[in-house]
Amino acid sequence: MSGSLLIIAAFMIIPLIVGVVSARQSQATSEDFFVQGRAMGSIAVFFTVAATWWSAFAFLGSNATFYTNGPVFLTALAWNLLFGFMYYWVGKRVWFLGKRFDYLTPSDLMGDFYNSEALRLTVAAITLIFTVPYLQIQLTGGAYLIEVASNGLIPFWLAALLFYFIIIIYVWIGGIRAIAWTDVIYGALLFFGMMYAGYYISTQVGGPVALFSQLQQSSPEHLTLPGPNGTMGYPMWFSLFVVTAIGAFMGPQIWLRMYSVKHGKLFNLMPFLLGLAAFAYVGSVLSGYSGVLLEPGVDNPDQILPIMLMEYAPYLLASLIMAAGASAAMSTANSQIHAVSTIVTMDIYKRYVNRDASQARIVTIGRYSLVGFSLTAYIMALAVPGVLVTIGIAALAGTAQLIVPTVGAITWKRAHPTAALVGLLGGVACVLLMTFGPLAAPFGFHAGVWGLLLNVALFVGLSMALTRRDRDVVERFERARGEYDAEYHPERASSAPHRASAGKSV
Repeated sequence: MSGSLLIIAAFMIIPLIVGVVSARQSQATSEDFFVQGRAMGSIAVFFTVAATWWSAFAFLGSNATFYTNGPVFLTALAWNLLFGFMYYWVGKRVWFLGKRFDYLTPSDLMGDFYNSEALRLTVAAITLIFTVPYLQIQLTGGAYLIEVASNGLIPFWLAALLFYFIIIIYVWIGGIRAIAWTDVIYGALLFFGMMYAGYYISTQVGGPVALFSQLQQSSPEHLTLPGPNGTMGYPMWFSLFVVTAIGAFMGPQIWLRMYSVKHGKLFNLMPFLLGLAAFAYVGSVLSGYSGVLLEPGVDNPDQILPIMLMEYAPYLLASLIMAAGASAAMSTANSQIHAVSTIVTMDIYKRYVNRDASQARIVTIGRYSLVGFSLTAYIMALAVPGVLVTIGIAALAGTAQLIVPTVGAITWKRAHPTAALVGLLGGVACVLLMTFGPLAAPFGFHAGVWGLLLNVALFVGLSMALTRRDRDVVERFERARGEYDAEYHPERASSAPHRASAGKSV
């Protein structure tokens, strides 16, 4: 017991030390606090993106899904590739425009390009509303792992409170720099924790080969779609692939990691690195499927991994692996808390309350926002129970809708503000009605997919039917895109005169 408590104590103390050290390099500016002065290097970029991308959803929810629904979560190997490709193709353009026009939030880019205050506020509202539930599952998952690792000595409510308290302190002190530095530690711990947990537990049934052989005999439906419940077929495989990758990528915490990058070339490596990191999910496959044989009938599937660790692994090893899982939750929670504080501070306070606020005042408001939203998530973790994957997918389906106006802003001069606003509202309404309302999502696809289809149809249709009159804004972005092509895609820049002349007829 004393050893496990020491592991938990180290898990709590390390980020505090990192926060203090990183604070010594911080500057008292909003750009440094929110995006590290746009100077984040390659190692920090990879680990903070990967650790933020992975979460309690990945560490606990993946095992639970393999345990209850069979192979559908194998789409995680594919959605990591999609996420990496988007970080390269979309993220590089977002970074360039952010650096060119001093953006800090999603609303900055879309509000500026579409020249619409209504759209700016809608984007801010969507990012806040759908990020808080996802933050809730981080606190829930991390607190539960700490509770189990301490053998109940630290109850759930106290574990969640400690979780919340530690994050507040080191993010308050060091901003995104402290988050990135701790994510290097957490990302490595999470990757090896997921892999080793799966391998170790599978040895309890004779190893990976024996595991699949026994599963083929006793529960073959766990190895093929649509899974043992008959509900997770190819439509849901595709839905998870699309909604999870796009929804997580459009989260405000990833936007900050696009704006923070020092050099555009750092984006080129991300598809390969994130695709390589996806092999950690092999550990989740082994853990979830081992649970089918070792611990059938668990009431709460999210607990299957901790249950097996406590039952079959040495106590110190189990505590260390669960600390890795808690790191998954903390590395996402710290980024989300920081991101929502950025939105409140820059999109609401700075723009509508105090336009002349000093840099020190902006950072102070950002810190107070950390406390407020963390407290909201803590209360939700105690009062609003739910399965991690279910809550996570619903939240990601909402933020996924932002991809449509984002792609429009970085690629298409015909994109119209009315089309962007109507498409967003239509897509979000579709998600909410099919998830919590009377409508059922047809053909087995998730509500997020139908929301995206409606969003795209409204956006493209209205953009083609309407004409933008703010030509100065459109031309400013066309020049910026031309500068991007000249620097990173010179083969395209040669066709710029042709594009410019074509644009005059629009």
